[in-house]
Amino acid sequence: MTVLKILLRIPWHLLFLAGILVLVGSLALYSASQGSWQPWAGRHAVRAIVGMALVVCIAFIDFSFIKRMSYVFLAAAILVLLAVMVVGTGQGVSRWISIGGMNFQPSEPAKLAVILALARYFSSQPHDRMRSLVWYFPAFAIIAVPFAMIVKQPDLGTALMLLFGGLVVVFSAGLPWRYVFGSLAAVLAAVPLLWLQLKAYQKVRVMTFLNPESDVLGAGYQIAQSKIALGSGGFFGKGFLMGSQSQLNYLPEKQTDFVFTMIGEEFGFAGNIFILLIYLLITIAILRISFRVNSRFAQLTCIGIGMMVFFYMFVNVAMVTGLLPVVGAPLPLISYGGTSMLTVFIGFGIVASAIVHDRRQS
Repeated sequence: MTVLKILLRIPWHLLFLAGILVLVGSLALYSASQGSWQPWAGRHAVRAIVGMALVVCIAFIDFSFIKRMSYVFLAAAILVLLAVMVVGTGQGVSRWISIGGMNFQPSEPAKLAVILALARYFSSQPHDRMRSLVWYFPAFAIIAVPFAMIVKQPDLGTALMLLFGGLVVVFSAGLPWRYVFGSLAAVLAAVPLLWLQLKAYQKVRVMTFLNPESDVLGAGYQIAQSKIALGSGGFFGKGFLMGSQSQLNYLPEKQTDFVFTMIGEEFGFAGNIFILLIYLLITIAILRISFRVNSRFAQLTCIGIGMMVFFYMFVNVAMVTGLLPVVGAPLPLISYGGTSMLTVFIGFGIVASAIVHDRRQS
């Protein structure tokens, strides 16, 4: 396949939509630093350029090679997660590995590794086997091992996104509904046990979620300030660089987890809806590609990556609006964070490789 033909097959509309989110993120981070490109906005833009270059480079990789390497990627992800337990850094947690002064968060690419491994496993199984629960046990193990390791860090937000993304692939592979309902019943029955496994601060977050007004100056401070900022933005917002909650530093973590709130304060409900629309278009674009690719592996991979981006967005927005407990989840391509951004772009690159090399012949 010629270089020109590959370039023409790359889903440039996906990169265009991602570019819009990166632009919004750069402006938000510029505002978060009170009108300065340092320390966040400039780096965010540079990382985005690197990420888009990665998408184009990965598009040139034969998709069959990605399939052959999928189990290797999972093994590497698990090994790096093990390394985090030994040499990991963080304030009271072990989530990052410092390399040359730069922090790398292994739990982010682990989500992609799980999706690829699950897609390969299911693509190698005859369809009639998928009627029996026994054949799903290896898939559940693929999810459970990195999930448990990420919870151990602890990083419940990323662990939940890995879990949801993996379960979407399992469901898309043909999991019968009776097993879905049975699993939901088992999860509900296990809630008391799961509660006992939570860390003290995680329990506080859940209780704050259930009653945020109980401690508005302590555990409920973040969500209280987030709701104030969102509500004060009205429909069209206060204007760029004019958000009082963010500019006066009442809003914590405005450059990462609560960047959606800051955008809502400055650009209002209309700005938030615009962002959600772009995420919806990205998800739809990737899911449409899943219908255009040929192999089962490519289809499941695209579905998993599309829903991974959706869960990134859903968990963050639900968290900052009080619909979910605060679990620490970035807003993809907008929040400051190099590993999460590059993970999303690598996912887009895999999707691009699928549509370039594995597409149905029309």
